Amino acid sequence: MKKLFYYIALGFFLVFTLVTLYLSSSIIFDWFELREAQGDYVLFVVWVNFIAALIYLVALFGFFKYKKWTWKVLGVAALMIFAAFIGLLFHIDSGGAYELETIRALVLRFIITTGFAILAYFKIKKWKNIEN
Repeated sequence: MKKLFYYIALGFFLVFTLVTLYLSSSIIFDWFELREAQGDYVLFVVWVNFIAALIYLVALFGFFKYKKWTWKVLGVAALMIFAAFIGLLFHIDSGGAYELETIRALVLRFIITTGFAILAYFKIKKWKNIEN
């Protein structure tokens, strides 16, 4: 049963990573003309999401291989997203254009990333012991 939770978490994290990578790279590289559909996106936030997606790929490897350092990698991503949120607040305060969805997405991404960092910190060693 505990192993099932690991596989569910791993699957969710994989989907989350791929969606993040797809959406952020679609805006940056204008794949499928998604850039126009996004409205007033904030480019530095999109770049932070793209870099976070690359960090998630590293964390996925650590998660899959039961590496203790996974939580640190995810912690870096969470701090980066938090810094982007602060930057977004400055951007909004200075009159910059933005979408309300950007705020929601950053908050959700921060919560999910922090949640996975906490999960990795407390559970990876236990999951590895179940495997062996």
